[in-house]
Amino acid sequence: MQGTALELAFGRGALPLNLPPKARPTVLRKAELPALPDGVAAIRNAFANPVNSAPLAELAKGRKSACILICDITRPVPNRLFLRPMIEAMIEGGIPAEEITVLVATGLHRPNEGEELAELVGDPWVLDKVKVVNHFARDEHDHVDLGPTATRGTPVFIDRRFVETDLRIATGLVEPHFMAGWSGGRKVVAPGVAGHQTIRTFHSARFMEDPLAVQCNLVGNPLHEEQLEIVRKVGEIYALNTVLDEARNLVFVSFGEIIASHLAAVEYVEASTIIEVPRRFHTVVTSSAGYPLDKTYYQTVKGMVTPIDILEPGGTLIIASECSEGFGSHEFREAQARLVELGPERFLATLTAKTLADVDEWQTEMQLKPMRVGRIQLFTTGLTAEERRITAVEIVPDLDAAIAASLARYGDDALAIIPEGPYVIPVYRERQAAA
Repeated sequence: MQGTALELAFGRGALPLNLPPKARPTVLRKAELPALPDGVAAIRNAFANPVNSAPLAELAKGRKSACILICDITRPVPNRLFLRPMIEAMIEGGIPAEEITVLVATGLHRPNEGEELAELVGDPWVLDKVKVVNHFARDEHDHVDLGPTATRGTPVFIDRRFVETDLRIATGLVEPHFMAGWSGGRKVVAPGVAGHQTIRTFHSARFMEDPLAVQCNLVGNPLHEEQLEIVRKVGEIYALNTVLDEARNLVFVSFGEIIASHLAAVEYVEASTIIEVPRRFHTVVTSSAGYPLDKTYYQTVKGMVTPIDILEPGGTLIIASECSEGFGSHEFREAQARLVELGPERFLATLTAKTLADVDEWQTEMQLKPMRVGRIQLFTTGLTAEERRITAVEIVPDLDAAIAASLARYGDDALAIIPEGPYVIPVYRERQAAA
């Protein structure tokens, strides 16, 4: 699949690539999807024509309270388009505005506050009209214990504000997720508003090392199966699911029962996201998808994991990520320091016996996957010298020079370029010769 736009998403802009004259790039992008001409109209239509549920206007009738989950700042969800019409429908249905809560599903990420919260919500009317608050996974008294899952014994603690409300709605973006298969839907509930015990169980080596806990796979994926059991434990939940194109335009929206409406969005986006490639490459160049995903090194790891199926063993994966906000949590920093101190094998050995993973060390565990395949290089304009050291990957000061050096190293002028990083899933499929 040949392309001509030689640039990578980086921060709020793009990095142009200047390749050697003999380079033969294969540019891998999502298939083009038509943007919806009127996003708000499409959202209202989804409310009126839901998947496996009554319309939103009917759902709101007779309810005394509502809780709407939104993703945190690391996901470019178009909250500005749907929150107001959703809340207006609730108020028109008789739910008092003071009984409507917008809850930021932070998981174990930091809270979004101040100007960042205003950016996340995207509509001053919402901030003025209803409560907008953050989830705090470590505040144990704020969660309801729903008992362990039957299948794998995962402890289930969910934010009380969501469990105890009359009308529950999760909202989010459906895109590939390197552990849970796909983001959105049930994932916004758990780990989104789950307690730390639930999240740390999800992210233990028992789940992370399962070969079915990978991007774009829901069949037999232990994380997905636990999430389904958890949302059924909570009870009646609805979801608004969005799909965006590379320019962050809304291309699809579904609303309805949380499991069915999420699957409708997955079905829509799957074929355009998984890109079959007939060969592997010694040089793969990718990004962390730009802002907001490339704000931290923690999120950057996702872009290292998703393309490894097309990286030739022993090859070089070069990733560009601004890391404008730095490294990530102090727990992640500590995990990375342990990786550098112990090395990959000994680090992994410290994880396998744990029932509860330490906070954020799972992202370090995920970084081991591309490190097992080949050489990882990072181009960034962020991070301190010490932070760069504990990335445990090679830092390159010049992206173009790193690409040229990789092509020369293997004597192979072919390379794969993935401008949008982890939002595109390339898979190696050897094409059979025609009979």
